[in-house]
Amino acid sequence: VQLVDSGGGLVQPGGSLRLSCAASGFTFSSYAMSWYRQAPGKERELVAAISSAGGSTNYAEPVKGRFTISRDNAKNTVSLQMNSLKPEDTAVYYCKVKRHGSDYWGQGTQVTVSS
Repeated sequence: VQLVDSGGGLVQPGGSLRLSCAASGFTFSSYAMSWYRQAPGKERELVAAISSAGGSTNYAEPVKGRFTISRDNAKNTVSLQMNSLKPEDTAVYYCKVKRHGSDYWGQGTQVTVSS
């Protein structure tokens, strides 16, 4: 299993970023996927999740209405569109898959929201 996160960067408050996670080594379309984030000094937290076929999503309260998770099962990718970014969104973002009882993580991508 390999997950490669990309798309992070420095953005001003109110700006947008789109994160991507490229998956390989497993049958991508059979598994739910999720995005987590970890800010300095804080625990890693769930941001958003999407079902295997993409028909069901859920979001953490702080990002509802601003972030959108999506997936392309033909390309084995899951994305996180982040709009109206706030300084408190600053964190390292990771995609994750739970497969056969084990969690697999991407390497993370840094998102910094600052003026």
